[in-house]
Amino acid sequence: MVGLWVKLLKIPKPHLYAGILIFATVGVYGMRQSAFDLVLLYLIGLIGVLMRRFDFPTAPVVVGMILGPLAEAQMRNALSIGEGKWSVFLERPMSATLLAIVLGVLVLPRLAKMWSARR
Repeated sequence: MVGLWVKLLKIPKPHLYAGILIFATVGVYGMRQSAFDLVLLYLIGLIGVLMRRFDFPTAPVVVGMILGPLAEAQMRNALSIGEGKWSVFLERPMSATLLAIVLGVLVLPRLAKMWSARR
């Protein structure tokens, strides 16, 4: 099997990308025969190309797309248990700690950048 992978590496990148695009198009259209799915495929592909072009990290986006629906379902579950009150996230020490950590991760780098720009 190693020889097959070596031969794949010798294929020029434009030909390889064209083949991937053809197989992805056939696969997406073969699933539900929907033009909307094709447009969505090409839009997500274009976003991926732009992200790579402007050196935007793609790994957090992929992780967010995978874990986002799970987090949303769990948040909805917590809100239904808390009878719709958002304070349920602050009542428990663990959830309050996690919210504080997330808030710190989001806010502290920006504050540090503003602090260093002032000096």
